[in-house]
Amino acid sequence: MIGRLNHVAIAVKDLAASTALYRDTLGARVSQPLPQPDHGVTVVFVELPNTKIELLEPMGADSPIAKFLERNVDGGIHHICYEVDDILAARDRLKAQGARVLGSGEPRIGAHGKPVLFLHPKDFCGTLVELEQA
Repeated sequence: MIGRLNHVAIAVKDLAASTALYRDTLGARVSQPLPQPDHGVTVVFVELPNTKIELLEPMGADSPIAKFLERNVDGGIHHICYEVDDILAARDRLKAQGARVLGSGEPRIGAHGKPVLFLHPKDFCGTLVELEQA
């Protein structure tokens, strides 16, 4: 059901400093900051030959990333994102197998302009999983 790894998301306190670290120290190509108010974050994508790293900075104290950073003061890996061919079919199959889809269960538009869903980390080895329509 899952396809290629789309990205690994890292929560950061300072997006500009983190972007500079990846760009200037590691020599990576990075996108411009992309505000995602519906998700409470601003993101930058670090482009790699085989996938992406998504740097997430909270947009205010109510952001889920702000809460993550309260518990993980140095930041860290927040979630991994896999592509699926049919997000609704994937959701229905996962729910039928007992997996918990976070939020309303309806896909929302993510940073790539495609529908996304998140799956409860307790159902996936302690890892928050994002599914993105391929």
